[in-house]
Amino acid sequence: MNGPPARSGSSTPPPGFILAQAIWSAVAHRLALEWHGSTPHLLALRFPRPQGLAARPKPLRPADPEKGRQILFGRFRFFGETLISGHKGDPWDRPSPSRTFAEELHGFSWLPDLLAVGEEGTREALRLLSDWRRVFGRWNAFAWEGEALERRVFQLACALPVLAAPAADAEVQALMMDLARQARHLAGAGGGPVRAAERASAVALAGTVLSGRAGEGLMRRGLARLARALKTTVLPDGGHAGRSPSDGLALLYDLLVLDDALSQRGRPAPEEMSRAIDRLFAALKVFALADGRLPAMQGGDEGASADVRHALAEDDSDAPVRDRLEVSGYHRMQAGALQVFVDAGAPARGVWSAAAAAQPLALEIVVSGRRLITNVGWTDRCHATHALRLTDGASTASLGDASAGEPLRGFQAEQLGPRLIGAPTDISVERQVSPEGDWLDMSHEGWVSRFGLIHERRLFLSAEGELRGEDRFTPKAGPPKVKGPRRYAPFTVRFHLYPEVSASVALDKRSVLLKAGADAGWWLRNDATDVVVEPSLHFAAGEMRRTQQIVLRGQVMMQTGGRVRWKLTRAEG
Repeated sequence: MNGPPARSGSSTPPPGFILAQAIWSAVAHRLALEWHGSTPHLLALRFPRPQGLAARPKPLRPADPEKGRQILFGRFRFFGETLISGHKGDPWDRPSPSRTFAEELHGFSWLPDLLAVGEEGTREALRLLSDWRRVFGRWNAFAWEGEALERRVFQLACALPVLAAPAADAEVQALMMDLARQARHLAGAGGGPVRAAERASAVALAGTVLSGRAGEGLMRRGLARLARALKTTVLPDGGHAGRSPSDGLALLYDLLVLDDALSQRGRPAPEEMSRAIDRLFAALKVFALADGRLPAMQGGDEGASADVRHALAEDDSDAPVRDRLEVSGYHRMQAGALQVFVDAGAPARGVWSAAAAAQPLALEIVVSGRRLITNVGWTDRCHATHALRLTDGASTASLGDASAGEPLRGFQAEQLGPRLIGAPTDISVERQVSPEGDWLDMSHEGWVSRFGLIHERRLFLSAEGELRGEDRFTPKAGPPKVKGPRRYAPFTVRFHLYPEVSASVALDKRSVLLKAGADAGWWLRNDATDVVVEPSLHFAAGEMRRTQQIVLRGQVMMQTGGRVRWKLTRAEG
């Protein structure tokens, strides 16, 4: 799914090729905008007119009435940023705090929360939608493009039957026309493969809601595209092609809502859609950690436990939970109170890598149902630097203060998205399970081009629940036959702690005691040259929390390699 491995072991296309792609993308985007705003295109979006309402989609992701009540008083808060329009104010006539905030606002993500308030929330939603239509209803280069359009079509389709109940006939007709026009525009807007499945599911859902030729056309068009897109988006083991656990959960919710709406219309779901739902459920069971949340990996954050729980409640299969996703490249180990989740796959490549992280062999650890060691949790929805996608943002090892890959910058990033380049394209994995414990051996060549060293990480989780780790740097061609001047490279092994966890270095200057709440804690012992506790960050739902990280430092001789060993054991109470 990610393409063939590069010869160098890293995903670095030629600079000229990337520049040519960026120039072509800029030209194509400009031509598309000219057409989308043209009179012939806008007139074509008006026909055929919707005749009424059919299905009543059942939103499955839990809404938050408290957030809805805040919106009643004109307080919109997304990803740690706030816009206050005041009671009965107009959020559309003022600048948003950021582009990400504006996408969420125009994507109507707030609509389910507002409707959850009840009758007062429904009336306020109708007012806000009317105000939006007045300013942006005909067409707008920002609001009618990208993810904002996609999510708005989906949210409108879910909310329309609820909004229609108290609305006047003229308002219902306007809402139906809004949905039909925007869904048709979305169906023809293109956009590449990355969110093709999400766009197609939104178009198909709009078709289930609208009756007559308008609904039939949208449903037929959306389902055909969805069946094709899912073959690429959902991997055979249920992982998402972008490798983000939270992206897989979001797509699963979309498909479940659409599946229910199709059932209301008496229409069978496409075979590829049913297969994708089963696969996504199977993967979600692997991703759902003991604390009820997801791993904060590869452009996805931990998510809300309620979102994971509600999704799993829709699964009626009794298939056992697997301990790995071979194609997606994730492994889960569990013994005693310890649960270890490891990213043992190469980051997504090309168009799928706009939110990927250069963090090979990262891990997360949960103890007794509480997150102990995690990753920074950067996502493209949080208002934070892309530097957090570099290797140091994860609980893994790095060499020479460098990163095993980095996002595009400048003009190329503006046109193609901040794709990841220079990341390893292949990860070697071997796993052995025995009565004594679970062995996981992994390696990647992300450092070979700069240092000539392969990073190998070996994990052993004993049956009693003790975790031992070794991070080794090995010359790719073995030790040199002719001795030359000795060259050293500094290395770091980082363990980012969950915000509720505290760390203190023992008197031996090596062992670190990790504690969360009243628990006796866990010892992280190691043979590193230098052990320090430094500040770190953790993002959840786009909001930043301050935390700590344990950093093991040392040096490795580039001719012969080197290693650092560490062990996590429960502290005695």
